[in-house]
Amino acid sequence: MSKPALRVALLHSVVRREEKLLAAALEARAGVECVLLDDRELSFDPAQAAADYDAVLARSVSSSRNVAARRLFEAAGVRCFNPASVGAVCNDKLETSLALLRAGVAHPDLRIAFTEESALEAMEEMGYPVVLKPIVGSWGRLIARATDSDSARSLLEHKAALPGFQHHIFYIQRYVEKHGRDIRSFVAGDRCIAAIVRTSSDWRTNTARGAVAANYPVSPELEAVSVAAARAVGGGILAVDLFESEDGFLVNEVNDTMEFKNSIEPTGVDIPDAVARYVVDQLRAVRAA
Repeated sequence: MSKPALRVALLHSVVRREEKLLAAALEARAGVECVLLDDRELSFDPAQAAADYDAVLARSVSSSRNVAARRLFEAAGVRCFNPASVGAVCNDKLETSLALLRAGVAHPDLRIAFTEESALEAMEEMGYPVVLKPIVGSWGRLIARATDSDSARSLLEHKAALPGFQHHIFYIQRYVEKHGRDIRSFVAGDRCIAAIVRTSSDWRTNTARGAVAANYPVSPELEAVSVAAARAVGGGILAVDLFESEDGFLVNEVNDTMEFKNSIEPTGVDIPDAVARYVVDQLRAVRAA
């Protein structure tokens, strides 16, 4: 008697091209059913949660919903990709940096401060330019570069006036001269499946800000650093942002809900198929055990 199909819920806020490609890649696998699950329509009774799915592939745009929903599904015994704990670390730049530090993964020099005065002192000690980031956020939003004391004071005053705790924890990173480019690698489990180089005239090289993506060969060094960074935050399906330096790669950030639509064509790698294969292989390994 054949075993029932694997039911994978694809948790989303909106169905973007990535979600469509992932759903199609899952459905293309024999014995797999993909169910689209809109986080805007969910309600949970944590005391009576039912395990209706074998797994949840979390793709919500809202980082807070993305983590909270996974915690609830995991409490009901549903496996999540990635686990809620991984999402929680990746959604907080401070937590990510601490995880990389503990794992010995190279990372740009960093200072954390809690007042404008101590932040300015840290910037002066590090030397300009420095980059000031909110500890929560994506797509390069609210990231600023201070080139001297005057610009640093203005930026700190502005951030201190913003509402929200995340703006009152000053995350200060040494500026890395990346010559208008950085690297994004894609990891599934213990494999770096592809990588791109993002080039822009803006110092923030996010594709969301118009950076152009091209293929970047996955060398043994890049794979080793990328997989080490992914493991540091808990592992799974992750995108790793890196800078090139004279001493090798520096890991800037690790992204939990990776965007890849602009990376399939330049790399020639079917990234959604690789993600679907990883999820299904993991689930079938558990069933076979």
